[in-house]
Amino acid sequence: MTDSLEEEREQIREQKKRELQERLENGGDLGADGSATAPTPSEPIAIDGSGHLEEVVGEHDVVLVDCYADWCGPCQMLEPTIESLAAETDAAVAKVDVDTHQRLAQQLGAQGVPTLVLYADGEPVERMVGAQSKGQLEGLIEQYS
Repeated sequence: MTDSLEEEREQIREQKKRELQERLENGGDLGADGSATAPTPSEPIAIDGSGHLEEVVGEHDVVLVDCYADWCGPCQMLEPTIESLAAETDAAVAKVDVDTHQRLAQQLGAQGVPTLVLYADGEPVERMVGAQSKGQLEGLIEQYS
């Protein structure tokens, strides 16, 4: 294992320790498995790399990942739906810019944009390509919540 990869992992571990301590100090609770339950963000989370995505997926029971591009018309049409789902559902919503994070987009199987990947309990359970209706996405999130 390279030193830089080990360094990155250690930074993630330290960040998680700080977040856990902060949650516990601010009245957060622990889940059934003893881990801290992270509050679901009400806005989409901009993913800055595969380690960050792993962290988000590990912290939340259900995560909807939107692989998008700024130049993509259907992605722009889907944006209000993505923001609404982040605000109104129990799922965390994450956004991956496929131009900035090409390797991560490939790992997620994004061959076209938008590609949406739904994670439940840390595992990818659904993958959709193209703009989806809010109702369809809410149904999928509810199915796995």
